[in-house]
This record gives sequence, C-alpha cells and structure tokens, in this order.
Amino acid sequence: MDLDRQTVTAWVGAYESAWRASDASAVERLFTEDATYLRSPYDEEPLHGHDAIRGFWTVDEDASFTVTAGPVAVEADAAVVRLEVRYTAPREQEYRDLWLLRFAADGRVSHFEEWAYWPGKPYSAAD
Repeated sequence: MDLDRQTVTAWVGAYESAWRASDASAVERLFTEDATYLRSPYDEEPLHGHDAIRGFWTVDEDASFTVTAGPVAVEADAAVVRLEVRYTAPREQEYRDLWLLRFAADGRVSHFEEWAYWPGKPYSAAD
C-alpha cells in the first residue's frame, strides 16, 4: 500500500462519519481484526480487536460537534494527524488531538494511539 495524505484524510473522514453516526459496524471497515486502540499514550488497558473497539464507540445522540483534521506527517505505513474537536451540545467543550496511526496493507488501521489535550488542563508533570 502506498500511503499518502489523501488516503489518510479519507480514512479520518470515514472515521468521523462513523463516529457521528455511532456506526459500530464501521469498525470492521476502519480497523484490522487485531487492531490496537489506545485512548491515551499511557492507556494501561488498550482496546484490542473489533469487539473491544465497537464497545467503546458510542456517541451521545444529542452530541453536536465539529472536527477539523489534517495529516501532519505520512511515511511508509504510518501517519500523524492533528485534530481540533469542538462540541456544542450537550455541553460546550473543545480539545486538540494528535492521532498516531499505523496502516495495514488493506488500508485499515492496525494501531491507533490518541494524544488529546483540553484547555485549562495540565500539560506537564510540574505542579
């Protein structure tokens, strides 16, 4: 597979569409059967496989949000994507996020790692 920015952008768009629709069936289209999904870089219990990822994929039906995303780097089978997410309902919240993605030859993601940051939250180990 020749991974490029267009392929990564299309995958992120499909992910966003599925997330918005709470379309758990999209997990099979987006992730390999043995995919690892880390909700943070220090996730002590990463999700493994379709069933675990599907179980995590639920969005409040009243949620309203916008996503701005774009690849920062693409090399070989790996990509880094920067996102900004703004929720307007049920409560206002925003965060910025980096996704580390490793793609399989079939275009699905085999490794997903999320680095999310929220305004006003600490960003270092310092007090």
